Amino acid sequence: MQLPVMPPVKPMLAKSVSALPRDPGLLFEPKWDGFRCIVFRDGDEIELGSRNDRPLTRYFPELVELLGQALPQRCVVDGEIVVVTENGLDFDTLQNRLHPAASRVNKLAVETPASFVGFDLLALGDKDLTDQPFAERRRMLETVLDGQFSRTHLTPMTDDPDVAADWFTRFEGAGFDGVMAKAADLPYMQDKRVMLKIKHERTADCVVAGFRWHKDGQGVGSLLLGLFDDEGHLHHVGVASSFTAARRKELVTELEPLRDNALENHPWRSWADAAAQAKADGKMPGGVSRWTGGKDLSWEALRPDLVAEVRYEHVMAGRLRHGGRLVRFRSDRTPESCTYAQLDEVAPAELADIFAEARSAKGTAR
Repeated sequence: MQLPVMPPVKPMLAKSVSALPRDPGLLFEPKWDGFRCIVFRDGDEIELGSRNDRPLTRYFPELVELLGQALPQRCVVDGEIVVVTENGLDFDTLQNRLHPAASRVNKLAVETPASFVGFDLLALGDKDLTDQPFAERRRMLETVLDGQFSRTHLTPMTDDPDVAADWFTRFEGAGFDGVMAKAADLPYMQDKRVMLKIKHERTADCVVAGFRWHKDGQGVGSLLLGLFDDEGHLHHVGVASSFTAARRKELVTELEPLRDNALENHPWRSWADAAAQAKADGKMPGGVSRWTGGKDLSWEALRPDLVAEVRYEHVMAGRLRHGGRLVRFRSDRTPESCTYAQLDEVAPAELADIFAEARSAKGTAR
């Protein structure tokens, strides 16, 4: 493979902002919830690169074949791999595509085929486009990404912040993370947080039923969170993490009283068994998953008496996507009050509308 932009490429990144910016010269796109992927094509050679240098090519053979038809002979395209269902984007199904067995990979490629959404063009032919302004790269991408195939798409784009605000609200139920904002004159800057992302954030009160040690062994790495269903069963819904070093050590002291006899009558007692964890495949707090690369997910039980207010983005398949962040502990709430009923539910948007708007919004972008 010989391209003007060669793998590996570190994708251009975004920093979070709390509100939709309305500065002139910005272009807006929906924020997809999938695997970031940079596609390198040189004739018959196609490589799917990820943001962490983990090749995705072997996991998505159906995309390799599809992109061989939808992309020009020599190009580098930045985009997202997603799995689209009638209810929106399904990240859990997408995650299950990362399977070590070739036979399973091929089976899933037929049963749950992935789609590719392109949003930037880094190279075309012999030309490196990374120094070109984003608006020009986008214009060129519109001319080369063939959207006639059912699972290749050009992401919608607009320069109207009111349209972007509508996307932010209306597309959420389809599994979108929020909205991206990019300066029209922005060059492609690898591994730099020069784009803006506006993401959905809410809070929920959750039961703290356990924790994991930080990898340095000196403090709490994450809190294991639970919510009660209508039958009174406590379900593991995710974690709260991203603590400072000082806060990790403080949490050890704060949680210590809840560790005494914690497994006695604990609702997740059976999950503490090492053998059960090994078979859990990520569905239990200690389960090892392909997505985590087999890292240690063992956990320490806590008596489920503590309630934490947690900031989260959105819920998928009954779990907090991307984890949560601890806001505060709440002594005024009882664990029994922490139910799924408090979570916002948004009606799914029609993905067909999103792709239809990609065509109509194209004319608004400058």
